[in-house]
Order: sequence, then C-alpha cells, then structure tokens
Amino acid sequence: DLPIVPNVGMFASFDPVALDLACAEAVNAQPVIPGSKLDKSSRKGIDDNLTADFPHTDWRTQISHGKKIGLGEDSYELIRV
Repeated sequence: DLPIVPNVGMFASFDPVALDLACAEAVNAQPVIPGSKLDKSSRKGIDDNLTADFPHTDWRTQISHGKKIGLGEDSYELIRV
C-alpha cells in the first residue's frame, strides 16, 4: 500500500515521549495521500490520521502512560534544521 501521508522527515530527541508526540502530531498535520488505504476509508476526514487508519488503538495512551511512568514529557519545542 501507499503511505497514508507524505514523508514528515526525521525527528530526534532525548525525550522519547516528546519525540513520539511530535511525530504523531506531524503525521496528523499532513494531508492524506490520494489512492492510499486511508483515502479509500470511510474514516477519512477525521482530524486524526493515525486513529482513522487504526481505529481500535489510541496512540495517545502511550503518550500519557510514558509521562506517567517518568519516561518524558508531553511537550516539546520543534526546531527545524
């Protein structure tokens, strides 16, 4: 299958929670690629591409759990290079 969104680039951080959050938000900010599985889905059009593609999982759970157990923070500063 085609990717569901265009390439968002590379991300790096010493904080794995912030890194996952930044990546998820970058994917959700992208338009759906025409002809992809998500483009053909009835769930297309919701504001969360990850949840639309995988409706039985919630990526936000890993963010909140990672913060809860002290792996990192749920905030970040995105620096483009």
